[in-house]
Amino acid sequence: MALITRRGSSYLFLIPAFVLYSLFVVYPLFTGLTYSVFSWKGTLRDTFVGFANYAGLLTGQFLDQLLSALGHNALLFAGTMLVQNTLGLAFALALSRVRRGKRALQTMFALPYLVNPLVIGYLWTLLLSPTFGPVNALLRPAGLAMPWLGDPSTALPTVILITSWQWVGFPMLLFSAALGGIPQEYGEAARTDGATSWEVFWHITLPLLRPAMATITILSFIGSMNTFALIYALGGSNGAPAGATDVLGLLFYRAAFASGDVNALGTSSALAVFMFTFIFGSTLLLERVLRRRS
Repeated sequence: MALITRRGSSYLFLIPAFVLYSLFVVYPLFTGLTYSVFSWKGTLRDTFVGFANYAGLLTGQFLDQLLSALGHNALLFAGTMLVQNTLGLAFALALSRVRRGKRALQTMFALPYLVNPLVIGYLWTLLLSPTFGPVNALLRPAGLAMPWLGDPSTALPTVILITSWQWVGFPMLLFSAALGGIPQEYGEAARTDGATSWEVFWHITLPLLRPAMATITILSFIGSMNTFALIYALGGSNGAPAGATDVLGLLFYRAAFASGDVNALGTSSALAVFMFTFIFGSTLLLERVLRRRS
């Protein structure tokens, strides 16, 4: 009886979190789903249109923008996996051998991702300015100065590098925690048998890091697909230059607030539901594939 009472009282502590989650996640989700099946005249609901708003996403110029933005999100995810998470693992491995100042170094690497992405974006806009930015000032004597955010061929790679710079501390901390959970006896036994440091890493450390890698991959995918603030600060709502940095978040922003369409609420709600369904479904599929490999 006491156990049941104690368990029931523990559920009371979940009520505030449940209320907040329902208020700010579940309710907006169902509201957006409802809005997406109606046509709107500004903020006034008009008639029930079923899947007409969704059909509008898959026609004409909007479809081209949708596919382009989705492709940029995919490239951002690939670049994040290649640059950010590889560096995060390298830093975690390097810090695992550090005896003094380890906490200070971890804090230094983690600080950028605690800063608002808008601030990061405006900061790097100033740093990369082709006229007075210090980055080009340093590169100009070597003939390497260029409009990093003004050239369509370099804009998205620059965004990937800035994103990786901001968030590299997050995978580093997760990898550091995972490395701390690997018994040292495994590596010592392998070295006793004549294994090199590379062989220990490749055959022992890396396989034992797969669960952490799966978690980081899923979180990187969700973050890359939901990105908005940083790219908005770097290139504006149109994904400048020439749409080279356009992503789903910017497309949703334009559909909701900058399109001038009288049915903007219906179209943007349909796009929001599509984004949620795509990201949620892809995350479940990715999680299942990674779980099998882990």
